[in-house]
Amino acid sequence: MDISLVRERIAAAAAAVVLPTSRLTCTGYVPDAVTEPHFFVGEYTQEFDRTYRGMAVLEVTCRVLVGRADDRASQKLLDAMLASTGAASLKAAIEEARGEPGELALGGAADDLHVMRIQGYRWYEHAGVDYVGAELIIKVIG
Repeated sequence: MDISLVRERIAAAAAAVVLPTSRLTCTGYVPDAVTEPHFFVGEYTQEFDRTYRGMAVLEVTCRVLVGRADDRASQKLLDAMLASTGAASLKAAIEEARGEPGELALGGAADDLHVMRIQGYRWYEHAGVDYVGAELIIKVIG
């Protein structure tokens, strides 16, 4: 499995969300500076040889950060992106990249993926600036 390609394609899938007042910036890597709101693919763990075919399982930690110019509005926007459904839902947008039944996920970069959970809803400091944000944990099989 090409990890760089998986990271790029997760970010591309996340870019499909529709936000009410702004556009979500998405990167497949941890950025030096955040253009808010910003989704990025961070660290991951990898388990090798999960099947006899040598399939690997990744657990990818992604973050979404929102500016805090207005604490309430920022958290409402974050809540919309963390919902399980809706136009702003990161889960729905990313899982759309699973493809049709029988197709490979992420445009052929993986066998399957699943957004497993949201965690760490809190204030984050990134490059010296504070944001409200959360982590999405995605399981990728390939």
